[in-house]
Amino acid sequence: MRPTSRLRAAGGLALFCLLACGGDAAAGVYVQTAAQANALVAELRKSFTVRGQPIPPEIFRDMGDGDMADSGSIWVTVDAAAAVGSNLYYDEIKQEHGWISQKKAGSAEEIGYEFIGATSNGLLVAVAAYSGGGSGDFFTLHILDVAVAPAFDDNGKLYRRINLTLDRSVALGDRWDGEAKITRNVVTITKLGPGVGIDSGKRQTVTIEAVRP
Repeated sequence: MRPTSRLRAAGGLALFCLLACGGDAAAGVYVQTAAQANALVAELRKSFTVRGQPIPPEIFRDMGDGDMADSGSIWVTVDAAAAVGSNLYYDEIKQEHGWISQKKAGSAEEIGYEFIGATSNGLLVAVAAYSGGGSGDFFTLHILDVAVAPAFDDNGKLYRRINLTLDRSVALGDRWDGEAKITRNVVTITKLGPGVGIDSGKRQTVTIEAVRP
């Protein structure tokens, strides 16, 4: 899977510590203070990273890009702080010209994304492309929200999740090669073909208002 040049950008040891040592020893996973949580939210909105590490592209596969048999997403929220560096998303992450990708070990399945940016109201916009190993690269625009959510660790101690929640997805089609850009709270998408996009019409340019439900 290759990055689209027209897109515009506006591990095992940790798991062992988490299970054996509890939240204090697993600070990389468990976010302890409100200040730390707020800093991670700000970082996500700026660069779609957690502590400098990119969000694993495979979260978009699990949010529905890799499930074309169902009409809507089933898994819609992920703890971004826990996902980064996890065993669940251990596949190698590659970065090239702003395009972040992962290929499933022992498989031809691959998914990548480009972070477009944050809207004025704090929503996050990314374009992802999924290939199951065949000739198709299926592009989807995602609008996500990020929020701090309190929870309890294995020892009953309060910590804070950094929840990424999928608010909206828009199918862009197979091998889409257009642009996605943000103007305040509006996302403009170009080069949509007939039968692709939010109205399945013939317009090649559509605008989407990024709002919370």
